[in-house]
Amino acid sequence: MSHHIAVIGAGPGGYAAAFYAADLGMQVTLIDNERNPGGVCLYRGCIPSKALLHVAKLLEESKHAKEWGIEFGDARIDVNKLRDYKNRVVEKLTSGTGQVSKFRKVNYIQGWASIVDPKTISVKTAGGEQAVSVDYMILALGSLPTKIPSLSVDSPRVMDSTGALDLPEIPRSLLVIGGGYIGLELGSVYAALGTRVSVVEMTTGLLPGADRDLVKFLAQRVDKTFEKVMVSTKVTGMKATDKNVTVSFEGEGAPKEATYDYVLVSTGRRPNAKIGGLDRTRVKVDPKGFIETDRQRRTAEPTIFAIGDVAGEPMLAHKASHEARVAVEAIEGQKAEFEPAAIPAVVFTDPEVAWAGITEADAEKQGLKVEVAKFPWPASGRAIAIDRVDGMTKLIIDPETERILGVGLAGSGAGELIAEGVVAIEMGMTASDLKLSIHPHPTLSETLMESAEVFFGQATHVFKPKKKSS
Repeated sequence: MSHHIAVIGAGPGGYAAAFYAADLGMQVTLIDNERNPGGVCLYRGCIPSKALLHVAKLLEESKHAKEWGIEFGDARIDVNKLRDYKNRVVEKLTSGTGQVSKFRKVNYIQGWASIVDPKTISVKTAGGEQAVSVDYMILALGSLPTKIPSLSVDSPRVMDSTGALDLPEIPRSLLVIGGGYIGLELGSVYAALGTRVSVVEMTTGLLPGADRDLVKFLAQRVDKTFEKVMVSTKVTGMKATDKNVTVSFEGEGAPKEATYDYVLVSTGRRPNAKIGGLDRTRVKVDPKGFIETDRQRRTAEPTIFAIGDVAGEPMLAHKASHEARVAVEAIEGQKAEFEPAAIPAVVFTDPEVAWAGITEADAEKQGLKVEVAKFPWPASGRAIAIDRVDGMTKLIIDPETERILGVGLAGSGAGELIAEGVVAIEMGMTASDLKLSIHPHPTLSETLMESAEVFFGQATHVFKPKKKSS
């Protein structure tokens, strides 16, 4: 008997679940308030930000070209055309998901959903209200920008990531509050467009949670391209006028007060578990606001599953898409569980920073004995040829089994390279396996193979003999 599944939320987790369920022959209803599937990722997150980061990289490379004997004139930026380009990218992708939804005969309802009981949903649409009866529902409710009361100023000059992606104008000055990946990515875009960008981070360094030796390369670039980087610093107050925002700081090396054209508040995201009627079910929400699930992503209510940002860290689109398949297979009765050995993370700045599996920081916290093999990009022929030696590849290896437990990368294109690291970890590869896998020359992908060679003290382009155990 075919199940009827309703998926609430049409982001990368929600529409992946709906489309997969349809492929398996289930009756599927997909509910979201947007015109087409896409969620925050396609409409207001991953995709528009990457479109703008592509433009930022082009601008930076045109400046860099002076060092190769090629000089361009000053860039003339039409912010309206740039905004239109970004919007076209979003429209192309979201209209595509809409078409694919129709091809799969998914019943897509644009509206706001609330739960009536564990098998009934009420949807408010432009044409009224309708009830949907289902066998199962999957909650893919996503997340929202974190709001800090002291930083919540009602002014168009104080933006969150959504507002920043709308490119209201190219400001002369911008303060980014939060040195995480969203703030640094958007700060990089504005800096490339000519804005004087400053960033303030309350912890001791940028990208908290990432290994410091990887962050080092990005921090060095940010020091050159941003006007000011303030770490170990808190924002204690903000006052906005029609023309600017005055910000007060508390921290060593930070001014007591400074004025900016705009402020971007980028202090993270929070799960969006507030759907009407959730209290009419047995679904449990933890103190951090995440919906509690088991390894199949089933909640305490047997007919309700939860995936994506609302179901726990890390809040990443590709993690949500993978959970979607697990939940659908569990509904179908398969022995599916969410148990990845590696979930890749990528920061799409320039240089990019990417990692998967266990980090050095993780190993230290867990008391794991690991060996770290690093290959510096100044020893890479490809990195030298493209004049991007600001990078490094490293492997986190179990010294006894020689299994690869983690991979870290910093440098141009690191986000594309990390996928090989994910495969290596998931397949239980050893350093020998990676060393013996012939990589094309000259490429940056070689640095993964050569990192494995470093582990054995046999790297062709780096002289680092293996330490003999005493």
